Amino acid sequence: MTARRAASLPGDAGIWVFVLGDMVIFGVYFIVFMVYRGHEQGSFLMAQRHLSLASGAVNTLLLLASSRFVALAVAVARAGDYRRARRLIGAGALCGCGFLLVKAHEWDALVSAGLTVQRDNFFMFYYAFTGVHLLHVLAGLLALGIMAAELRRPAGGRRWLVEAAAIYWHLVDLLWIILFALLYLMR
Repeated sequence: MTARRAASLPGDAGIWVFVLGDMVIFGVYFIVFMVYRGHEQGSFLMAQRHLSLASGAVNTLLLLASSRFVALAVAVARAGDYRRARRLIGAGALCGCGFLLVKAHEWDALVSAGLTVQRDNFFMFYYAFTGVHLLHVLAGLLALGIMAAELRRPAGGRRWLVEAAAIYWHLVDLLWIILFALLYLMR
């Protein structure tokens, strides 16, 4: 065996197939959104003004911080410090829970103002996208829990599973960044 380790993708092939498939599906949805936006630009811009840019920005920062914690957890786990890795995963999960709270507050404010899925096409897309993303966040929090449990096992558990959970969490973050740009920033 050589002193240099062969470079390989983290996780396993299955998680990468899933991530790429999920991104293709979301990509199609984003294209459909852009077509509708192009046809209804004025109404989309008016509806978009009702979104809280502050809430979207806070959620973006929460997920970016969370992804940083999870990336650090993987690096620390590779170095054998499983206890610290679990604490970092906990910090990442806490940021993910913060995302859920901010999103719940934002949805409550919008629904209270009568801005529901039936309002117009913008809000139909908004609730569909953010709702599906919310399900991804919940699944990601479950993946982080599995990741932490694996790191309680002797020798840090199955490394590929720890890495796969982190990859999925980064997908959740990437999807939000695109959603934030499409829904909150694009004018």
